[in-house]
Amino acid sequence: MACKYQLLKDEEGEVQRHGNYYEEENDSTGCSGATLPRTRRLFVNVAAFVVVLMMLSCGVHKFFFPGASTADSLPRKGNAQKIPSTTQGPFPPTTVSFDESLTFASEDLNASNPRVQRKASEMEPEQIFIALSGDDAMWVSWVTGEAQIGQKIEPLDPNSVASVAVYGTESGRYTKTVNGSSEIYNQLYPFAGLDNYTSGIIHHARLTGLKPETKYYYKVGDPYLGAMSEERSFTTLPVPGPKSFPARIGVIGDIGLTYNSTSTFDHLMMNQPELVLMVGDLVYADLYVTNGTGAASYSKEFSDTPIHETYQPRWDLWGRFMEPLASRVPFMVIEGNHEKEPQVDGITFASYQARIAVPHKESGSPNKFYYSFNAGSIHFVMLGAYIDYSRTSEQYAWLKQDLAKVDRSVTPWLIAAYHPPWYNSYTAHYREVECMRISLEALLYEHGVDLILNGHVHAYERSNRVYNYTLDNCGPVHIVIGDGGNHEKMALTHADQGPEFCPNPQDSFDEFGNCGFSFEAGPAAGKFCWDRQPEWSAYREASFGHGIIEVVNSTHLLWTWHRNQDIFNGVGDQLYVVRQPGICPNQPIV
Repeated sequence: MACKYQLLKDEEGEVQRHGNYYEEENDSTGCSGATLPRTRRLFVNVAAFVVVLMMLSCGVHKFFFPGASTADSLPRKGNAQKIPSTTQGPFPPTTVSFDESLTFASEDLNASNPRVQRKASEMEPEQIFIALSGDDAMWVSWVTGEAQIGQKIEPLDPNSVASVAVYGTESGRYTKTVNGSSEIYNQLYPFAGLDNYTSGIIHHARLTGLKPETKYYYKVGDPYLGAMSEERSFTTLPVPGPKSFPARIGVIGDIGLTYNSTSTFDHLMMNQPELVLMVGDLVYADLYVTNGTGAASYSKEFSDTPIHETYQPRWDLWGRFMEPLASRVPFMVIEGNHEKEPQVDGITFASYQARIAVPHKESGSPNKFYYSFNAGSIHFVMLGAYIDYSRTSEQYAWLKQDLAKVDRSVTPWLIAAYHPPWYNSYTAHYREVECMRISLEALLYEHGVDLILNGHVHAYERSNRVYNYTLDNCGPVHIVIGDGGNHEKMALTHADQGPEFCPNPQDSFDEFGNCGFSFEAGPAAGKFCWDRQPEWSAYREASFGHGIIEVVNSTHLLWTWHRNQDIFNGVGDQLYVVRQPGICPNQPIV
């Protein structure tokens, strides 16, 4: 018999919390309540019950609620405000005005900033990143040697240095050794006066045979040259299962490398994620020309260049900036439009494909532009918006097969991520990828995707449950979180503010087609834009920040948006996403 998981609710149907902790309710089947997000588990027996009640009276709730984290309790709005859930929706549209005391733009960090300076010498490893590679493996990537930029460059030999990783479960004692692969890439511009770039040597090694919820220590480099990194460590995620929950999953988009980016990154580190999703637009090297001059808008400042240039050393700066977290917490990345970085002969995404390791082969994908993976009770699908997504495409066939293989009794949660949003009410990128939505939305809905994460728009927006622009209690919640802090400035205007803010439908296109149309029914019938905040848009606010996902059990997931200005207190937006198996036919009972 399937277990029923539920949180105790008050008479208004809202989830109850004691202090900062949840209370469980067991059902009549003999199943225990669902395990809550935690860093360690405390099992209270009957003999200790009286003692626990005494502790509870003193406010020490964590001894009574085994799901509570003993390190960091989950955030809440203020001290007493209850957190809403999707079962109470749809919510009336809410817009929070931009806080004029904040900056809506930020300057990029320059190469002299201590957080991005190269500290490695010769062939010492740097820019160390890790990423999940199946349920019992981890990718580790790093760079050795110095990149070059100029009129004359001499690419390094990838075979001139070994790609070795050693690892084990005890500090200083490495029981396993693996040899990885190495490569370089070039960014070439055969035009007079433009500089070319050749990367350092990029290494990828796959650590296998990892046990769940286990801390591993590792080093990477070339032991024959005496060029090994300092020891790093990571902790593996829980094994896939309906009661296996990563404590915290960070979500960031469009982060770039600005002073606002540093605030977002530092705030994210304070929230101690076990996994990080990056929903595209990483570095913004394409806001620069090859001599290192940058601007917030390339098209306005460099409109006469023979090709859209980039300044590839920004990738190296960004890799050093991210390393303190990315070397110990897996980062799962999907490409954005700013990773395209075109060269002659149709070459695109060269840096992304060389530098980023993802489990595409492990998940049956032919390339790094789309893939899937498990994280405890969640199955993630990472989709590519800049590669063919039509219903006759390789990506569509892969997605259909991947979703068909998902076992919701093992991974009850299903989350999708891709860069440009389908549901976005800001003027920026409004309905820009209608063709993608038309191709893929029905498939995601059919399989009961619970949550969809996007970037691209430099602001925050959370939708009600929606499908095909119609409120639908069985549709996914869409979240736009492209507010990581990049140099292109914050999105401040909305397409519903007036005709001058509504884009031309003929401009609503990507490289795969133009599917812009006027709505045929509802409040926006006959129009391309609404004349007020759309009913599917539950909450929107322009502010820099990041998101945190915390799975409570097989039916309740807590989403929290942290604004950068709330770094020491409070949150920007919170919602329980609640699965309703038995009500929604596309959400199987677990």
